[in-house]
Formats: sequence, structure tokens, C-alpha cells
Amino acid sequence: MADYIYLLESRLSQAQQRAIQAVREIARTKGLTIFLVGGAVRDLTSGSPVRDLDVVVQGNALKLRKDIEKAGGTVTGENEAGQALFARFPGSVRIEVGSTLSVHYPKPGKPVVHAATILDDLRRRDFTANAMALSLNEGSYGLLMDPLNGVADIENRELRLVSNYGFIEDPVRMIRAARYSARLGWQMEEKTKARYETGKAEGYISVLSSFHRGYETEEIVHEEDPLRVMRGLEQEGWMKVLAPSWGSTKANVAELEKLRETQMQLQMRGITGDASAAQFPLLTAKMPPKDVSALKKSFPRAGFVDEIEALEGEAKKFAAEFSAKQAATPSAAWKMLLSARPEAVLWVAYSTKNPVLQTKFKSFYTDWPQARQKIPYLQMQEMRIVPGIAGYDELVEKVFFELMDGKLGTVEEMKTFLEPYSPPAPPPPVHLRRARAVKKEAKVPKSRKKVALDGAATKGLELGAADVANAATAIMPAKAGTEKIKVGVGASVKVAAPVKAAAPVKAVVPMKAAAKTAIPTKKASAAKVVTKKAAPAKPTAKKTVAAKPTGKPAEKKVAPKKVVVKAALKKTLAKAVGKKAPAKSAAKGGAKAAVKSSGKTVAKSSGKPAVKSSKKAPAKGSAKKRR
Repeated sequence: MADYIYLLESRLSQAQQRAIQAVREIARTKGLTIFLVGGAVRDLTSGSPVRDLDVVVQGNALKLRKDIEKAGGTVTGENEAGQALFARFPGSVRIEVGSTLSVHYPKPGKPVVHAATILDDLRRRDFTANAMALSLNEGSYGLLMDPLNGVADIENRELRLVSNYGFIEDPVRMIRAARYSARLGWQMEEKTKARYETGKAEGYISVLSSFHRGYETEEIVHEEDPLRVMRGLEQEGWMKVLAPSWGSTKANVAELEKLRETQMQLQMRGITGDASAAQFPLLTAKMPPKDVSALKKSFPRAGFVDEIEALEGEAKKFAAEFSAKQAATPSAAWKMLLSARPEAVLWVAYSTKNPVLQTKFKSFYTDWPQARQKIPYLQMQEMRIVPGIAGYDELVEKVFFELMDGKLGTVEEMKTFLEPYSPPAPPPPVHLRRARAVKKEAKVPKSRKKVALDGAATKGLELGAADVANAATAIMPAKAGTEKIKVGVGASVKVAAPVKAAAPVKAVVPMKAAAKTAIPTKKASAAKVVTKKAAPAKPTAKKTVAAKPTGKPAEKKVAPKKVVVKAALKKTLAKAVGKKAPAKSAAKGGAKAAVKSSGKTVAKSSGKPAVKSSKKAPAKGSAKKRR
């Protein structure tokens, strides 16, 4: 299914869209529903050029005459029986505004109409391809109504009667069938063709009304290729019914071809007008003036007859202006051509014999448009004049006209002309440095030597077991786990340096009078020091073991201490020890500190000062408790 909103916006000209919008606004103000119907919907669906517009409103369209004139349209005629107005809007847009009706025929060719809905109106039309409607109302804009499946017949390029009695009820439909076939190249559907032949043989056309006779005669003049349609009607014998004195032999064929070529040249340059008024004198060139006058009187659109008669005068007026000084420069002549009435421009371009005007039209077709190729889009872009800025399109037209007049021949002249339109350069971009969140981590010394307090392997000060534990707590926080410290009274004590964080290490202190001391780790959890008599036991946090006088171990709960190692604290502990003794490494990457039975020990690891505990461990066999 076609997107009819897109077709309405792309297939219709700007002038046609403005005309539809004006009629929509009138219907909205009056509270009427409005629809696009007939040939316009057919041509949108089939891809043919949309020549004129047919709209209907659910109400009496004859009452909208004044509103149409206020909206800028001109009413050129009316059909009182069919409640329809013929109007012309700026841009040579022909539009017919009618009412939604239902029709019945008590006698052939004698319709009786009644107000009805849009669906009833579609069912009373001639062919299914014309029995389609598009909503132009808010909320349903572009909605297609096709109750008789006209889309299928359009795809098949067939004309199918809406009613089996269509040719009997309104015999003008036979003439329309021949006209559509000649214009579109479509064929009548099989049954429709049979009824058409029957109608011709039975003489249905004898009851044709005078209004329909004049209407169909005028439609020939409005055709894009009137000679083709006229010859098609002559072949079917309908020209004798419409206008016996008129035919293709009465037309000036060569001048009609010239007019069509001129019209195509103007359309390529954006001048689109209705050639109907210009075609009429060429189609009736060989007819007597009396017959021409009678033919004009039969037309239902009196306004169209006025256009035919006024065309010559308008053309002379425009020719005088176009040859005056005000159109001396190419740019001024270009602007005048685009602003004048298209029908007058077409007639002058076709009929003028003035060599100056002929040269101007020739330049308009070929020479002047080449100036558009010289527009320096790259230079404009370098000067920041790009599409999207205010007044860009107007500036491009100014440059085009300057180039057309032979100005702005050099790059310097172009730059000077464009400089006032160049916007200021944008400020340099501000690069804001994003404050990166730096994760502060505790600095780990590049090399941490193991501290081993062993009397057999190291030299140093003598410390007691409690002093060793306190010193290790103060200056040796664990990295990610715990450490093992073996302390023995009267024996050697070994302090292991922090190990890798992957596996926690337990500190075990075996001594004669066993003691458990908790050593906090470097992180949140504290290192655990466990004393054993023989075999290692599970670590118990927050406990300290002291020796009893009897030699049996006694436990005392002591809260673990969390000490932040700082330089000042290290110095304080170093002074408390009173002596510093460097420990020579006895093993690879380690350091050892000596522990003597007198209770004084010095430990040195990774350049840290030795620590002397404020308390001394009890001597071997002593019954005093540590404080």
C-alpha cells in the first residue's frame, strides 16, 4: 500500500499543496469533513501527473464561494445541480470543490441528488479507479478509502464501471471512458467494454445534457496532449456529439508542437503554467470566428473563457516590461521571468518575433543557468558559510546573480563579497582534565628483608620474649596475612619477614613458659602469634599467654594493638632500645638479630631501627608474670 501522505507531499506541486491547505482551512473553520477524490487520487496512485484537484465536503459546497475568494482563489464557474464550484488558485491550480452526494436516476440522464456520506458518494461515481478518496482531515490525514477496490483496477490499467447500469443512467460516462483510454492508454474491462458497445449501438448518448456536453468539450482543451485525446474521441465518433464543427483537422499541429517545446523549456527552469488558454487558439486556428465564439459559450467555466481572451493583452504588457531597462541585466531579467504570470511568459516565449527577447529567452534556457556551476561552495565552506546558517539560501542566490552578471571574476573579489556573511570563528575547544581517582595504596618497600632472631646465626642486642613480640607489633606490620615468630627463653628467637599476601602465615612462639601474643597485620586483620609447648596449635586472636611460678603456662587476654608505622614512632622505639646493632644476613635476602638470655635483643630489617621493649621477659625458671 502506498504511503499517501508522502505522495501528497512529493507528487503535488507547492502551489497545489497551498491550494489544498487553503481549502482544508476553510472546511475546518466551517466544521466540515473534507476529502480528495476522483482523478487526483487515481493519478497519485498510478504515477500519472496530477493535472487538477477534486475535493468534496460533507455539506453544501456552493456556500463556500466567498470563503474561497477570501482564501485567494477565484471562482471560475459552478454546477448548481451537482453542488460544485470550479475555482483557480495562484500557481495555475485548477480545483473543483463539490459536495458528497448520493444519486439516483428516475430517467436516463436525469439525476436526482441527495446529501450523503463519503462512502455513498464514492459508490455513485463512474469507474472504480475514480471511486477512491483520501482524507484531508486532522487525525486521519492521508487515509485511503477504496470501497470498490479501485487500486486493483489501477494496477491492471483497466476501466471498470461502478454500476452495471452506469452507461444507461449517465451516458456521458461513455465519452469519459474514451477520453481516459486515449489519455492514459488503459483498456475497458471486458464487461464494461460490452456495455459500452451496447450503449453506442442503442444510442444512449442521445440524452446527454448540455452541461455535460460543454464540460467534456472544455476538458479536451485542458488535456496535456489535446490532439491525442481529440483523435481518440473522433475515432469513437464522440466529437460529432460534442462539437460537430470542431476536430483535429481544425488545429494548427505544427504550432501546437512548438508551444509544447517552449512549455518544456520553461518547466526545466522552474516556470510551470497552465497551457490550456494558450492551446485554445491553436486548436481552433482553422475554425470560423462564429464557431469559435459558440464553442466558448458552451464551456461551463466562464472564468476560463476570460483567461483565453485576456491572454493576448497580458502577453503584450509583459513583453514591454521584459524589453525595458529594468530587465537589462541577466539577473533582473531572470527575476522578472520567475515573478511574472506563467501563462503570459509562455505565450511571449512562444509567439515573440523580437530578436532581443528571443536572445534573452535563449540565454535563459542555456547560458544563464551555467552561472550556478561557478558558485564557490568550497571557498564558502572554508569561510564557515555552510548550509544551516541563517540566510544561506538567500546568499547562494545572491552569488548566483552576481556571477550571472559577470561579476566576482577573481578569488579576491569573491572573498571580499563573502566576508560580511562569514560567521565568526568558534572559540577553541576547552579540554577539561578529568580528575582521575587515584587509588591510594600502602607503599610496600621494594625489598623487605627477612628478620630472623637467632642467637646462633645473628649478632645483636638481647631482648626478652615479650619485647620481641612488642617490637614486631610496632615496626613489622604484616602485608596481607600473619607472620611466624619463634621465641624461646634462654634460646634463640626467629622473626620472619612478611610473606606474600596469597597465603596467610601464622606466628608461633614456643617457649618454656608458653605465651600467646597477637600481632596486627598491615591491613585490617591483625597477625596472630601463637605459643606452643611442642606441636603448633591453631591461632587464637586477642590472647596473651604468661608463665606461672610453677612453670605451667597461664593465659591472659590482651587486646590486639593496631599501630601505624611512622618515622617518628620508629625513632621513639629505637631510643627505647638504646642500642642499634646491624644484623648481617646469614641467609639469602634475610636479616638476623641475636637474642640473649639477659632479655636484650636488637632486630634490624630493611633498614628499620631496632626496638627495645619497655618490658623484659622473665628469666628461665622465674615465677614472675609479665606485666
